[in-house]
Parts: sequence; structure tokens; C-alpha cells
Amino acid sequence: MKQLNDHLSMAPQTRPHRRIATRLTAAPLTARLLATLLTALLLITATTHAQNKPLPVIFDTDMGPDYDDVGAITLLHAFADSGKANILATIASTRYEGVAAVIDVFNTWFHRPNIPIGVPKTWAVGQKDWQHWTDTILANYPHAIRNNTQAENAVTLYRRILANQPDHSVVIITTGFLTNLSNLLQSPPDSFSPRDGKQLVRQKVKKLVSMAGKFPQGKEFNVAKDSVASAYVFDNWPTPILLSGFEIGVKIKTGLPLVMNADMQNSPVKDVFRICLPMAKEDAKGRSSWDETAVLVGIAGYKPWYSTLSGRIHVLPDGSNTWEPSASGRHAYLVETPASGEVQDLINDLIMHRPR
Repeated sequence: MKQLNDHLSMAPQTRPHRRIATRLTAAPLTARLLATLLTALLLITATTHAQNKPLPVIFDTDMGPDYDDVGAITLLHAFADSGKANILATIASTRYEGVAAVIDVFNTWFHRPNIPIGVPKTWAVGQKDWQHWTDTILANYPHAIRNNTQAENAVTLYRRILANQPDHSVVIITTGFLTNLSNLLQSPPDSFSPRDGKQLVRQKVKKLVSMAGKFPQGKEFNVAKDSVASAYVFDNWPTPILLSGFEIGVKIKTGLPLVMNADMQNSPVKDVFRICLPMAKEDAKGRSSWDETAVLVGIAGYKPWYSTLSGRIHVLPDGSNTWEPSASGRHAYLVETPASGEVQDLINDLIMHRPR
């Protein structure tokens, strides 16, 4: 297994971050049919369960360094279409020029062009894709935002949205760096709320779900790239945290059914996977689905696919993490169950979701 240090030292034209290849066989037809039925059941159940009360979600993404974020935002919109989620905001944890427009492409394609978009206005990781899929979709799909200056300050957007939500209601899902959340926790009172950032989070957030870490210990890209922010968030976040670790998503290979689906036309989601899958040998069976798992469990719940182990994550100065087990810990990470094998087909179906 390649460790993160190998990826951080790669040249820009090589594969970015937390990725290794896993050998998987193609699912038989019966398994694909079962997955399709499971997906339909999941979305129908979501609609019934929501009862006009979809889960309020803020999605915080490093859209660009890898393309599993594209799958993740597709799942997010699929759950919104089913009535399971209400997307309050989509916020970038990267600040390369164009990231706000890239997010706007997907929100617009899924018929939600008015979802607020935020970007960091102070220091943040600037890494973007080496395959140039972001340039391709910006050139070929509608988006009102043209540059990052048109997007709101990430922390200001967090505070504005959270202040207007019911207490203990919002689920924050992160599939990137924890830069924005660290800045949010340290933000002072403002015109939106008399509470400081930590108080505001404690009052308004139900839980944080993050694709972050490697368990029980290791080094993972999202945590390591801004390790100072990661350590601050995990040491100070005042609500429960659910973590989907590197070891969960690396085994879940997705995207090939989407690329081979001739009925999917004029789709930025398909275009991204079509461009990127052939560009790396490790993606021959599909792209690992780290970020999609965070959206799945953040909105649909982790059962029956996973169980959890409670405790506390600790971030070391080099960006690696360890785990302190504790039955009373407010952090938890996902652990595979016999049903985990269903997730690959489930995500493959969900990323083929079309806008309503």
C-alpha cells in the first residue's frame, strides 16, 4: 500500500493523494439488478421518511484534487431529489481559481443554481486536478459564477446559514480539508449571530461527518494537507463526529457503469469519469469512492453497511493520526460489516442519477 508521503511528494502530473489500486472483479448481473433495486428502495424510503422534513446539509468539499468529490456531490443531489436532504450550502475547502465555478456547474446541472457557494478568502490549499477535467466542464456546461471573487467568504457563509437554522439540526459533511471548519470555530460574533464560532456550532449543528483519517492509525490526505486545521477541529469540535476512513472508500470502485451507460448524455458527471478513468492504471476497475461514502452515511445513515467504533482521533504534527478507543468518545469511525459489499453497486447506481 502506498502511504501518503509518497503521494505528497509526487510531481503535479502524477496521481494526487490518498489513492491505491485494489483488485476487484466485476459484479454479476444479478448483483447489479439487486443493487438497482436497493438504490430505488433507498430513495423511496428516503422520500417517505423525510415527510417534508429533509435533513439540512452543508457540503464542504475539496472539489478538484480528486474526482470522487464529483461522485459525492452527485449523491448529495440524488438525496435532495428524493426529499432526504436539503442542501443549505456547497463550500470549497480549496481556493484554486475556478473552484467556485466548478461547484456551480454541478449545482446548475442538477437544477439548483441558487445554492449558496463559498470559498476560503484566507490561506487554503490551492491544489487542483492534473487531468484538466475542471477546465473541460467549465468550457462545456452552464454556470453563473465565473471566478472565485463572486463566491461568498466560506466562514461568512457558514455563519449566515447556521444562524438561521433550528438548533441541533444541521449535518455538515466534509470531503476535503478542515480549513473552513477550523476558521469557523475561531470566528468572532458578527451581525448574523452574537455567538462565537464554537458556540454557534454547538447550538446549530447536529453532527459532523467527514471523509478523514486512516484507522486505527495512519496518514490520509484530507487530514494531512492542513494538519494544523485538522488537529484544531478534532480537538475543539463540540458535536459528535463520524469519520469515514481511507480504508473504507479505497475498496469501493465506481464509475465504469456510468461511463458505459449510453443513455447518459450531456452529463458533467459522466464527462469527469470518462476523462479521468483511463488516465491511471489504478482506476482500471473504477475510481475509489472515499468521498461518496461520507455523503451516503451522512444522509442515509451507516446501517446496515457499517458499524462504528467510538473514541477520539488525534492528529500528530506530521499529519498522521492515531485513535484512542473509548465507549464514551464523541468521535466514531466506520467499520465494515458483511453488508459493506453492497455499497459499491449502490454508489455506482447513485452516481448515474439524473436531474429532475
